[in-house]
Parts: sequence; structure tokens; C-alpha cells
Amino acid sequence: MRRLQVQGIHHITLLGADRQTSIDFWEGTLGMPFVFEQPNLDNPGEGHLYFDPGDGRLITVFTSEDRAGSTHPKRPAPGEVHHLAFAVSHAVFAQAVQRLDERGIAHSGVKDRGFMDSIYFRDPLGLLIELAAYRFGPPFGHSHADVLHEAHLIRVARGDRAIGEAHLADAIERLIARRQGSLSQDRGPKDPYGMPQS
Repeated sequence: MRRLQVQGIHHITLLGADRQTSIDFWEGTLGMPFVFEQPNLDNPGEGHLYFDPGDGRLITVFTSEDRAGSTHPKRPAPGEVHHLAFAVSHAVFAQAVQRLDERGIAHSGVKDRGFMDSIYFRDPLGLLIELAAYRFGPPFGHSHADVLHEAHLIRVARGDRAIGEAHLADAIERLIARRQGSLSQDRGPKDPYGMPQS
């Protein structure tokens, strides 16, 4: 038996509201360029809008003029989507509360997730949307997932409940040490200032 190995998300398709509400949210609120549209090839009564979330992949939205917007929370059943999270820079994240408030969009406020910061709000049909900003950049040649995997191993070994910034810093150090050799016999921490040890 062999696996079907995936290499990333190709696209995510959502049931959206009407065409203009969908454009106003995905492009007008979240800044995703509206790259093309066509009919829903499986349901000609619906439109199919394609947006670029910033990495060249696609978020697509089936639209219908019969689906009016409503931000009432959707209560997903087991097996359904709970929320979608989109990466934003720290600079954008620092402006998120103000910019959501300017639009009158209710939100969770900033949530500390240890390795990232998050803020939650709902799309025009009530789907929970998260804006997430990592608190770290992965070292050259590694991904965020590489750092989080290594931080998880450190966290478990230390018996800590969740990944925090100390785990991230130590994970990054380990990944760099494995990737890049050194002529030094001892790569441990040193004190070049000769400070007395306490």
C-alpha cells in the first residue's frame, strides 16, 4: 500500500455570500487580489471567484445572489471546518484591532498563542477567520513547521504545557547547529566579557 503524498494546499473553496459581498470581504477587507472568476462548473447558477491569499495559491468562493450575508456564528459539526487562519506580518497584525474596529467588525482581541499571536472575527456568512502572526522567522533553509517540530520536541522533553518563545529560540539554535558546521571544538555558550559567574 502506498501513500498519496501531498506537497501543499492547492486551494480551499468556500460557500460564500453574493458576489459583491464576497469581493468586498476577501479583497476589500483581507486584501486578497481578485484574480479571476468563472461559473461554478458543477452548478451553473453559482459564480466561482478566485483570490490570491498572498502565496500564489488560491482561496476560491462559490457565490450566489440568493445567499445574503449574516455574521451569526456558524457552529460546525464534527468533521466540518472550524476556522481558517491566514498569515500576516507583525506590522499588519499590530494594526489589526484598529482596522477591524474602523470597519465595525467584531473580533476577539489579541490572543497569545505562545509561538504566535492571533485575532479572530467572522466572514459575512459567519465562518470564523483568524489572522495569525508568528513570533519568529525560521532560519535559512528551514520552514516554520521545522522550527515548530523542533520546539515541540524541546517542550515535551522539558515537560512544558505549550510551546513558548524559549522553546522557539532553542529550536532555531538547534536547527542552525545541525545545518551549519563549525571549526570550533566546543560550540557551547561563552562569555567574551569575562563577567563573574553567579
